[in-house]
Amino acid sequence: MAIVVKLDDLLYARRMTLTDLADRVGITLANLSVLKTGKARAIRFSTLESICRELGCQPGDLLAFDPAVSDAADAAE
Repeated sequence: MAIVVKLDDLLYARRMTLTDLADRVGITLANLSVLKTGKARAIRFSTLESICRELGCQPGDLLAFDPAVSDAADAAE
């Protein structure tokens, strides 16, 4: 998938752990981990809003489009 999740970078920049974010947002650590690793297939706007509020960011700071990632995934199949 060509959508890249940059949650790791945002957490690092804010000196926050995934566990801290999970507690603040009210999302399970497992669900945030799925998002962080890029394995999520969907995200609710309410979840995206909560994450952005806690990290002080915009959705575009969290998600990016990288066509090279899609090309690499297609080649691997």
